[in-house]
Amino acid sequence: MQDPGSIEHMKMRTIGLTLAFCFLGAAACFAADPQMGTWHLNEAKSKITPGTLKNTQVVYSSMLGQVKIKSDGIGADGKPIHVEWSGKFDGKDYPVSGDPNSDTKVNERTLTTANKKNGKVTVTGQIVVSADGKSRTLILNGTTPKGKKFKNVAVYDKQ
Repeated sequence: MQDPGSIEHMKMRTIGLTLAFCFLGAAACFAADPQMGTWHLNEAKSKITPGTLKNTQVVYSSMLGQVKIKSDGIGADGKPIHVEWSGKFDGKDYPVSGDPNSDTKVNERTLTTANKKNGKVTVTGQIVVSADGKSRTLILNGTTPKGKKFKNVAVYDKQ
């Protein structure tokens, strides 16, 4: 018969190891997604149409299958802007706040994007992370609220 104290010690050790593996697994999942993290606009490598939104910092985070994107930058009117989006990369519409040019975004695992305003697509784009994971390029094609067509290429460096 085993000492009750040693059984209790084994239970605690098993629980501790299980928690450690859970945290390591969560960290590995987070690290495995190249989009996650903080990205700063590299203006020297970017070509942004004047009079369109310019995000200078974008932060991707993930928790329990939900993705949250926060971006700060300069709006078409030259004033600071803060945009937030939460959802899943599952192709469904999720609300976005702070962007005057869209009210929903459709995102998929391929990280293509379609911004919508009043149910109509106003901007389409693609987000590509470099092979080394140190930069990403966002290519957007769309129409401003004033009807002007644009194409923006924004390059971000991971911080």
